[in-house]
Amino acid sequence: MSDEVAIAGKGALGGMSPATAQRLEWGIIGLGILALALIFQPFSLALFGIGCALVVFAGLANNLLPLCQTGTTLRSLVVASVIVALTFFVVMLVSIVAAYLYGVFFVNAIAPDTSDPFYRQPFVWGVAAIAVGLAALLTSLLRR
Repeated sequence: MSDEVAIAGKGALGGMSPATAQRLEWGIIGLGILALALIFQPFSLALFGIGCALVVFAGLANNLLPLCQTGTTLRSLVVASVIVALTFFVVMLVSIVAAYLYGVFFVNAIAPDTSDPFYRQPFVWGVAAIAVGLAALLTSLLRR
């Protein structure tokens, strides 16, 4: 009985209720199952591509599962989500740079003059802008 009172007290402080926490947890798990179903379906290549993107997204969303507890505030979920997204974009930038440097130093590309370097590609600048925006958002969230 005292556990129920403690759980009700945590929910009353503005955190998630037990039902909301369980729905969020099952939603994240369901997203991973849906992604795997889309990858292994034999009907459409477009659905396979969507499944591949969803697997990455679901894998990152799995980092939020420890926060699916009663009493967790929306703010802490948002902060954790921003941290996960920021990590994803920073790792993507590091991997783009690493792949470029691998090509320059180890592969010695056949025709390096036919394409622009990685730092001139609009995609890289877009990813960098998203990473900077997420870092600014995280800073503003942590200062409040």
